[in-house]
Amino acid sequence: MVLISALLVQAVQMVVVVLLAPLLTGFIRKAKARLLRRRGPSVFQPYRDLLRLLRKDVVLAENASWLFRVVPYLIFAMTWVSAALVPTFATGLMFSWSADLIAIIALLGSARFFLALAGMDVGTSFGGIGSSREVMIATLAEPAMLMIIFTLALVAGSTQLSTIAAFMTSPQVGLRVSLGIALIALTMVAIAENARIPVDNPATHLELTMVHEAMVLEYSGRHLAMIELAASLKLLLYISLIACMFVPWKLATPGAGPDAYLTGMLAYIVKLAVGAAFLALFETQTAKMRVFRVPEFLGAALMLGLLATLLLFVSRSL
Repeated sequence: MVLISALLVQAVQMVVVVLLAPLLTGFIRKAKARLLRRRGPSVFQPYRDLLRLLRKDVVLAENASWLFRVVPYLIFAMTWVSAALVPTFATGLMFSWSADLIAIIALLGSARFFLALAGMDVGTSFGGIGSSREVMIATLAEPAMLMIIFTLALVAGSTQLSTIAAFMTSPQVGLRVSLGIALIALTMVAIAENARIPVDNPATHLELTMVHEAMVLEYSGRHLAMIELAASLKLLLYISLIACMFVPWKLATPGAGPDAYLTGMLAYIVKLAVGAAFLALFETQTAKMRVFRVPEFLGAALMLGLLATLLLFVSRSL
């Protein structure tokens, strides 16, 4: 009975993240439209877009290889697994032993690698430009993310998300400057990884500025649906990471009753809504920067992550 309940909670976690991801994207679009005094599309529009894409036929270029056909499913699977490993409404889930920050970053890095390969597979100029820019962003975003992981590992003594979340709720944490700096750095990395303003504009198709959209221009039908759903999952993943590590309130503990799980689910939805509202407000108040300034933006995130790690070392040595 215990095994069945653990499997059920883990299955609910996997279903929740994939169902809420399009709603999160729709909520951000709606909030941005309201902030700009426009009516905007419905929050459920991403679901309609995905269903429409799934019903359409796939159009492939003549020189597209087998890799071009397989990559959308690989990207979706890796992103879904990564998002399902992050504690959303409960900790200590059945597969929480594998919910390691380094493993999640490795999965996301693999998904990015395959997407960059797919962008170059057909041989279009747009795909090559987008892939080269994506790799350039990754060379700075991943080291910054590793420095943030080192900071959290030094504080909590582990890179496992359930352990970090449990430690962050304990009175041992207190107010730490290093954690505040790590939060700012993680937010900057999340913006860059999800191709949001000011690094990229997810709503544009201008060839001189787009990064993510340039790599997926040749996709259509169910392939494009998988990529779009994976992008929404990735955004939900990073907001869930921030909520799990820095705002781990109301997370249900192992063996808790249904009331605790329900409270954790409601708290998680509130956290997603607050994160989405802040992201929409930030994007409406910020202009997109030039591509050549992106290394400066991510370089600042890397330096902040390094500073947070050094502060911990200095505080422990004193």
